[in-house]
Amino acid sequence: MDQVPAFISVVFMVTTFITVGIFLFATRSAGSDSFAKRFLLFIVPFWLFLQFVVASSGFYLNTASLPPRLFVFGLAPALLLILGLFVFARSSLITALPLTLLTIIHVIRIPVELTLAWLAEARAVPEIMTFHGTNLDILSGMTAPLAFYFAIKDRPVSRIVLIVWNLAALALVLNIVITAILCIPSPIQKLAFDQPNVAVLNFPYAWLATVIVPIVFFSHFASLYKLLILRRA
Repeated sequence: MDQVPAFISVVFMVTTFITVGIFLFATRSAGSDSFAKRFLLFIVPFWLFLQFVVASSGFYLNTASLPPRLFVFGLAPALLLILGLFVFARSSLITALPLTLLTIIHVIRIPVELTLAWLAEARAVPEIMTFHGTNLDILSGMTAPLAFYFAIKDRPVSRIVLIVWNLAALALVLNIVITAILCIPSPIQKLAFDQPNVAVLNFPYAWLATVIVPIVFFSHFASLYKLLILRRA
C-alpha cells in the first residue's frame, strides 16, 4: 500500500467521516429518545474507532482464514446490527428516520467510486471494481440528488420513483460488494488474481466494508421499509 498516494487516503477518510456524520444526524433527528437511538449514536463512532484499531494492526492482512477475517469481524457484525434494528427497533427508530437524509446520504458514493478508481490506478484494487469495469454504483451517487427531490415531495409518483430508485441502487451496491468479496485474496477468491482487492484489508480502506457499506445498506432498507411497509399499513 506504500504506492498509494496520500491524497487518496485523505479523500476517503473525509468521505467516511461525512457518511458517518450524515447518518448520526439522521439518527439524532429520529423522534423520541429511545434506547435504540442512544445505542446507535454510541455504537457507530465506537465501531469506527474499533475498525481503525483492528485494520491498523494488520489483523485483516491474514488472508488464509476461512471465512475471511474482514467478513467475520468487519462486515458480518454490522449486518447483524442492522438485522437487530429491524427486529427490535422498527417502531422506535426506523419509522422515525427522515427519508430525505436516508436518501441524500448516497451522494457519498461518488467520492467512494472515485477512490476505487484511483486505487485501481495505484494497483491496490482490480479495475473490475471500478466504473471502468463492472461497477456502476457511481450512478447511485449521481442520481441521489434527484431522488432527494422526490423524497421532499409527498406525492404518489414520488413514492414509486423512490421505490424503484432504492431497489436499483441496492442492486448496484450488492453487485460491487459481491465482486469485492470475490476479489479479496482468500480461500474463496474467484476473480482478479493478477491484481486482488488488497486495499480493503488496510486502514483506512477497511472502513469501506465495515462502515460505509453497512450504512448504505441500512439506508436503503430503512427507506424501503418506510416506502413499502409503512405506506401500505
